[in-house]
Amino acid sequence: MPSPGRASPDASPGSERAVVIGPRVVLDTNTVLSALVFPHGRLARLRVAWQHSSCKPLVSKATVAELLRVLTYPKFKLTAEQQRELLGDYLPYATVVRVPAKVPGTPACRDPFDVPFLQLALAGKADFLVTGDRDLLALTGQFPRKIVTGDQFLNAFVK
Repeated sequence: MPSPGRASPDASPGSERAVVIGPRVVLDTNTVLSALVFPHGRLARLRVAWQHSSCKPLVSKATVAELLRVLTYPKFKLTAEQQRELLGDYLPYATVVRVPAKVPGTPACRDPFDVPFLQLALAGKADFLVTGDRDLLALTGQFPRKIVTGDQFLNAFVK
């Protein structure tokens, strides 16, 4: 996978402000949770990647709402303060994308909860949709954006 990094729009080539921004990525909820909640897990490097601009996460109203909902699940045993801290380690690094009511080219998906991630990837012109979800991975080759697992993304873009 070639690196689709971009120069910062406010920086001229060769200037001190020329910062390469990594690929634009949509991270599904489970991927974000793995990076945030399990600091020694296999996807923990994603957190460092977005904090160092090795990738630029994209979020929408719907994807943030799902993340907020899932962080409250009893199985994570997170206090309200811990939830805020985790969100503070993610949302400031993300770009908010306004997703229109109908996004052309969104393929049919078995799980309706996956549709907002597909719509975000299209509306936000994501380079990658990073997921471990089988329903989303099954759309590889049928979707105009690359769909990869967290491990595939990390191996290609994060050292």
